[in-house]
Amino acid sequence: MAELSGRPLHWDLYEEHLDEAAFRWSQWEQALDAPDYTLEEVAELEEHVAAHVDGLVLGGEPVVERLLVPALADEPERVVAAALALLQAEAPFGPAAVLAALPGAEPPALTALRRAFELAPTPAIPTDFPALLKKEDAVPELLALVLDTLGAHGLATAPLCSPFLTHPEPLVAAAALRAANRARLPLEPAQLSGALESDEPALRDAAILAGLMGGHRAAWAACQSAVESRAPGGRLPLLLLGMSGDERDVKRLLDLLPDEKLRPRVLFALGFSGRVAAADACVELMRHKPVAALAGEAFSAITGLRIAEEYAAPREEEDEALPPLEEEDLDADLSSKPEDSLPKPRPERVAAWWQQERQRLDTKQRYLAGQPFTPRALLDALASAPMRRRHALALELALRGRGSIQVPTRAFMTQQLAALKAARSVPASSFSRPFAEGLRG
Repeated sequence: MAELSGRPLHWDLYEEHLDEAAFRWSQWEQALDAPDYTLEEVAELEEHVAAHVDGLVLGGEPVVERLLVPALADEPERVVAAALALLQAEAPFGPAAVLAALPGAEPPALTALRRAFELAPTPAIPTDFPALLKKEDAVPELLALVLDTLGAHGLATAPLCSPFLTHPEPLVAAAALRAANRARLPLEPAQLSGALESDEPALRDAAILAGLMGGHRAAWAACQSAVESRAPGGRLPLLLLGMSGDERDVKRLLDLLPDEKLRPRVLFALGFSGRVAAADACVELMRHKPVAALAGEAFSAITGLRIAEEYAAPREEEDEALPPLEEEDLDADLSSKPEDSLPKPRPERVAAWWQQERQRLDTKQRYLAGQPFTPRALLDALASAPMRRRHALALELALRGRGSIQVPTRAFMTQQLAALKAARSVPASSFSRPFAEGLRG
């Protein structure tokens, strides 16, 4: 039996650490998008992840060789857990093992490894990590992993990103744009134009965000055009129109509500508009069962009414009668989604409440949880809103500040809380204007 500091290793204990780290990380990752978790609750989940990862780190080189390196080719959650422990190892053999696994990793494993690199502390990123960009045989997924990691840790530079901005693989070009965007690297209109017109949603969206952060009017025009043309993968353009808060953009979204395929995404976007007209539409759609919960969520985000207690319907029985086989949609996506945890509203009771409360609200004003939208209200919401909504709130904050204030809502809590504290120290005037104002070009 291998020994650590003269003591025999209990392999069953380290195997349990790996299993638990993978399971707890999976729980934590899902909670980041949950409508029924808050920042404080997710922090509690994270403590369990950290404890088991720390336990693996203490195992030293024997645990690295026998458990962690083989796990880098395992299920995604085990890949993340093993990589986090390896990257935080005190000796260089840990990070070196992850680096060595990258070139031969399959795309699913690379996706998990990218997440581990994003979550790892910045000092854990090996100094020779950027050299992977020069590998002639590097697959697109590996190039995207490196670029996204450099962007997440503030290590992206123009010489590293620029050669990939026009890469023929949209996956790589989008990652280069994201990295340049997070590093606030200046981009010329010519570097954005082709990506803004791309048929690949991920590349177009990355260009839209990079363009808006840089103050380019063409990015906003591309966003509006994507909504008007109902281009595929329109979640981000719809969301941006909602959070612009502009009455005309909200009207564009309201006009899309009759489209049943777009309706769920439109409702999510309307929840960030803060407009009374959007709340009116949500009240009506609470009577439409397929989107009732989404309409309730958006209404709550605007008005501040919690869909709970007398305003929430009891949970339906799980053992409802199944439809006849010939009527069942065999192609339907049966995987659980974050919105499945949303409470269903009682439309009549919500409508009665709204009839009384609506008169106190100004139809020309934007609201956030029932209060006038202000920069400080945005920061407060970012600290207290359900996890599912914080990603969009952080995005609006970043856009308003042209990238000067970034709260990484998918990072570990220490980093998130430090970013929130820093954001509160910034003068509100630096992010007081709607992000669609003051664009140039």
